[in-house]
Amino acid sequence: MQLEILTPDRKIFSGEVISVKVPGAKGQFEILKNHAPIISALEPKGQVRVITAANKTEYFETKGGVVEVLKDQIIILTEA
Repeated sequence: MQLEILTPDRKIFSGEVISVKVPGAKGQFEILKNHAPIISALEPKGQVRVITAANKTEYFETKGGVVEVLKDQIIILTEA
């Protein structure tokens, strides 16, 4: 899967991932390969956990935003 995390100022992350856990507005959920298409709002303050293709775990703090998943492409738009 390909993940991009974007803010209005810059691209925070771009790369191949195995798993992404996001703080959805209705609770956390995990995105794995072949996830159903979805668009979801993110909590006003939360943490995204990313497991990269190199099996390295990274964490990113977010301040609201949205996540979109379509055909193993994940885009997270956040304020910070």
